[in-house]
Amino acid sequence: MTILNRTKEVAKLRGISLTETAIKAGLAEKSIYSWDRSTPKADNLQKVADVLHVSTDYLLGRTDEINPAQSNNELSGFDEEIMMAFDGKPIPDEDKEKLLEFARFLKSQRGR
Repeated sequence: MTILNRTKEVAKLRGISLTETAIKAGLAEKSIYSWDRSTPKADNLQKVADVLHVSTDYLLGRTDEINPAQSNNELSGFDEEIMMAFDGKPIPDEDKEKLLEFARFLKSQRGR
């Protein structure tokens, strides 16, 4: 799978378009689409990886682990920035908070 394909896949999973991803990363609107013809600069790849909450290694195909390693103090991917969409539809803010509460509960139960 190419860098462009992996980026498309994760952006879709996050519920945002490649154009939105590029804008959030501070890149030109259509710049990511050129990644099928040329390898992106390292700093641009890092910016996009940060927006999508993945490692550059994932986008480069060096690993199939979609999320970078997170500390044990975090909710392992259940933060508000990651919970942007479900099934391609935005999650309402009140539902996000309920999901966060449930994730915190599960994490506290595992610690017992």
